[in-house]
Amino acid sequence: MADPKKLTKIKSSLFQRSFSMAKLTFNTGAGIASHKISTLLSSSETRAEKWTDFLRSQAKEFSTELGELKGSLMKAGQMLSMYGEHFLPPEANEMLKSLRSQSPPVDWNVMRLILETELGADKLSLLEIEPEAIGSASLGQVHKARILATDQWIVLKIQYPGVEKAIDSDLKALRSFLSMAKLLPKALASDHIFSEVRSMLIQEVDYRQEADFTEQYAQKLGPDSRFVIPKVFREFSTGKVLATSFERGIESDDTLVKNLSQERRNRLALNYLDLYFMELFEWGLVQTDPHAGNYKVRLDAGGSDQLVLLDFGAVRAYPSEFLKSYRQMIQASINQDLILFEQAAIALKFLGPEDDPEIKKVFFDFCQQMIEPFREDKDYDYKKTDLPQRLTKKGFEMIQRFSLKLRSPPREVLFLDRKTGGAFIFCSMMGAKINGRPLLLKYLNKPLASL
Repeated sequence: MADPKKLTKIKSSLFQRSFSMAKLTFNTGAGIASHKISTLLSSSETRAEKWTDFLRSQAKEFSTELGELKGSLMKAGQMLSMYGEHFLPPEANEMLKSLRSQSPPVDWNVMRLILETELGADKLSLLEIEPEAIGSASLGQVHKARILATDQWIVLKIQYPGVEKAIDSDLKALRSFLSMAKLLPKALASDHIFSEVRSMLIQEVDYRQEADFTEQYAQKLGPDSRFVIPKVFREFSTGKVLATSFERGIESDDTLVKNLSQERRNRLALNYLDLYFMELFEWGLVQTDPHAGNYKVRLDAGGSDQLVLLDFGAVRAYPSEFLKSYRQMIQASINQDLILFEQAAIALKFLGPEDDPEIKKVFFDFCQQMIEPFREDKDYDYKKTDLPQRLTKKGFEMIQRFSLKLRSPPREVLFLDRKTGGAFIFCSMMGAKINGRPLLLKYLNKPLASL
């Protein structure tokens, strides 16, 4: 009998998904009209407060509807919420953030049919699969399984039906919804943002490519014992099913991790940063999804704790021309070199030569804040700082002051921002007190390796 807490079906057809989003858009539009009438005689301050309350009240309905739709609607919202911390109004981000919570799993009877189609009866007979999902997300869910012949435990990442066919219509519907609700700033050139999201979504539903990236990371890290990469089992993998070894580990915010000594937590945080800098400055290849569930911790009695790296669906390769300018902008921020910073920012199209000097200065100040943990040669307390709140406030001030002049960030930065924010969150979860400046400078002075 189906568990009532699980989804027994997914609205996978374009008609069903479009109808759900149309209903959500209509209800929100009606609510907006009603809200405007009810606040017609209110003061501007009261109207702003009630508008914020109204949008927050819509977040639950928004999250529930998209959570049941699964697929790219939910995933795109999650992606935009990470990006929107600095460039979208707080109300818009409030709604998008509501999609980050764990979505309900799909009933095993539905997922079993997908496996039968993808792997066939012969291969399935070689496995003993646990019907209870050990993880569920927007594009698929994970089930633990045992290879009967070898007693090896693996995990099967199974894609929900129809998600790859709905990407374009889902993005169009989400964009229309955000525009209708006036949650996309008029000055924000969102074409390239949604184009980048689309590219990543297409990549994330290709499990064969994810298998390739998983093996590529294992090869690049080689014997580095600080990190564990799952082994891919190609014989049980397809474009919509990915089989990898089951790797034990606990959540990074688990009490056991929090109770580790300061030294061990600091080491885990530095290892995370070291990996990120290695990806960005040596490989030009970055796993851009910093979701906490993608990083488990394997504790070691001797203190040599490891990071278990999961999910390589959102790996993005960056061209050397982009990385050269991006590195230059970071280097200039570290050295407080405004001239070099401006050159790099113009090359990346954050700024234009004709931009107002005040805009250039404000953007420089914003980037100065972003590299705050690395600005001085001393320990930085990630747990006690209010840097994320200050950055959000600064970003929103930039939008308010220069709404018609501010340029949209380059598309390449969309997921780098997401990963950078995730690195900060991981260090904060570790309660890290570390000096990351020497580590960053070491990589800034290294040449780019060819991919």
